[in-house]
Amino acid sequence: MSHILILDIGKTNKKAFVFDEDYLIVFEKSDTLPEAVDDDGFPCEDINLLKNWVLETVTDLQSDNRFQIKAANCSAYGASFVHLDDNFQPVAPLYNYLKPFPEDLKNWFLKEYGPVEKLSLNTASPFLGHLNSGLQLLWLKHCKPLIFSKIKYSLHLPQWIGWLLKSGGDSKSPPDFFTEMTSIGCHTMLWDFGKCDYHHWVKSEGIGNLFPPLKSFCHSSREPSPQSTIGLHDSSAALIPYLASFKEAPFLLISTGTWCISMNPFNDEPLTAEELAQDCLCYLTYEGRPVKAARYFGGHEHEEFVRKLAKEHHASPDFYKQPLVAGTALAGRYEAFMRKLVKKQVASAKLAIGGSLVRQIFVDGGFSKNKTYMRLLAEAFSGMEVFAATVAQASALGAALAIHENWNRKEICKDLIQLEKIGG
Repeated sequence: MSHILILDIGKTNKKAFVFDEDYLIVFEKSDTLPEAVDDDGFPCEDINLLKNWVLETVTDLQSDNRFQIKAANCSAYGASFVHLDDNFQPVAPLYNYLKPFPEDLKNWFLKEYGPVEKLSLNTASPFLGHLNSGLQLLWLKHCKPLIFSKIKYSLHLPQWIGWLLKSGGDSKSPPDFFTEMTSIGCHTMLWDFGKCDYHHWVKSEGIGNLFPPLKSFCHSSREPSPQSTIGLHDSSAALIPYLASFKEAPFLLISTGTWCISMNPFNDEPLTAEELAQDCLCYLTYEGRPVKAARYFGGHEHEEFVRKLAKEHHASPDFYKQPLVAGTALAGRYEAFMRKLVKKQVASAKLAIGGSLVRQIFVDGGFSKNKTYMRLLAEAFSGMEVFAATVAQASALGAALAIHENWNRKEICKDLIQLEKIGG
């Protein structure tokens, strides 16, 4: 049986998986790597530790005779660049996207290429500082010109991990570098969605020539290929199992965690200024199609309120995971909070739904297991089918499915996602 190796690189956990042809996980491991600090003393990913972890993991698994690894791929967090010199070696830290962005540079940039409303509409990106990965290169050019002058290639993190997977980091081999759509479409402020090209500020600042050529990955080959690694932005990868499993009708996916992100790959309406102001944006699929998305900080709000409520009522921090006694102050306050939270969630989801014909809503992540959240969401969308979805390691599974035809001779199985219908 053939296998595929997938690396799933999160900011906290670095994971490795081996899937068989039925997309069952036959091996997995997870490690946490210590952080480093950048040249300004701000916490960041230790790029050397990460590189060593990737290469050691790949070497160990490729030599494991339990597996017949025919291909490899990766998913990784977005808004992060690895900058390489002529010898394909990093010339800068892997800067943290939470690093503060200089206010004076922001003001200059918006005066030169704004106004911000038009720029954000064109790039489907709210202004987020370093979370707009393109602005990291602007910052390097204007604030760290010596580092900027050494850059030959700027690769988004998933593409750098993908290159390590294919080359082993061999600086003697000709680079097979490319730029991939899910990273470009991840609120980078680089891509003009209307023109399907880099925004003019990217070209004007001379930044575009640091990006390798764009490639499209609509595979048709049925021959297993170890060269099919593409590297995907993790949020976009997590959507792929749903696209593979539910082709009959449009759906909305609400991916819940610290952020609750409503993703609708069936809404092709242009982003409006009103939507943008309400934290609505667009992603791109690995095939280059837009995905209307709306974000809400629901998981963070829930975590903060639960901590406060548990302290005030001398309750367990996970009290809400058990049935609450009706009529108690704790149950009443939690229910009232959740009604407000779900009301905000519904407003966010409706932004992503727009005028599309969505009739099914899938919820995955932490809130999919929260009975109160799911009940209230189903009540709010009573005219639709609402499901709690369970999919094992969605980002990693999506990265494997994206190159299915390049390593797997079986048809994609139908039970990748387990669903529980709520209400109705």
